[in-house]
Amino acid sequence: MTMTPHSAQAAAENPYERGPAPTTASIEAARGPYAVSETSVSSLGVTGFGGGTIYYPTTTSDGTFGAIAISPGYTGTQSSIAWYGPRLASQGFVVFTIDTNTTLDQPDSRGRQLLAALDYLTQRSSVRGRIDSTRLGVMGHSMGGGGSLEAAKSRPSLQAAIPLTGWNTDKTWPELRTPTLLIGADGDSIAPVASHSEPFYQSLPSTLDKAYLELNNADHFTPNISNTTIAKYSISWLKRFIDNDTRYEQFLCPLPRPSATIEEYRGNCPHTS
Repeated sequence: MTMTPHSAQAAAENPYERGPAPTTASIEAARGPYAVSETSVSSLGVTGFGGGTIYYPTTTSDGTFGAIAISPGYTGTQSSIAWYGPRLASQGFVVFTIDTNTTLDQPDSRGRQLLAALDYLTQRSSVRGRIDSTRLGVMGHSMGGGGSLEAAKSRPSLQAAIPLTGWNTDKTWPELRTPTLLIGADGDSIAPVASHSEPFYQSLPSTLDKAYLELNNADHFTPNISNTTIAKYSISWLKRFIDNDTRYEQFLCPLPRPSATIEEYRGNCPHTS
């Protein structure tokens, strides 16, 4: 890859920056600039979680990438979150969509399993050489979203957390030091935003880089199906905080306004991490 003087300068300023300068079209696209491969991980070959699928950029010329582990929700399997794998990996991340030990595992267990999956990814997986083990994040749906909060609480070194219509009996998270984007749904009757995502967000430290996106005309299972709004803001958040890529700040600040797909968006700007 031939670098222009500008791209060489940008790489020198931020060695974690990956991919071309983003546009609204590029972060809303079904696929990003990187070709993606995938590999299955059997539950028989791992401990602490239930196996899964790793999606990763095929190129090695850009150096290492940040990595994200994603947990399904209660009674769910990795198939319910599979669309995030190629969507996020094509933007320049290694993505591990996991199965949990049992489909009934609670959020605290899912949090431990997300961390076990990251440890496997960075230490034992076939793609460990493609990963920067200092630049990791977690995501999860429903109880997996609650698990992503648990993981961030347990491991403050995580660079980003994104609970998707998250569910947890613990409503307060003042301990978190990980930049967190909470995504809720206005029509969620399983994890209503008033008793889950909103109090989660409100309990986060005021000094933390944090945001709350409430999807319009959506329900608890909206994150299980390919969704441009979820992808757009998740990619921007992960790029901004895992890759320290300030080129994505433009999509997060000033705060997005209500629209056909956004019921509400809260956050603190500008981001500082």
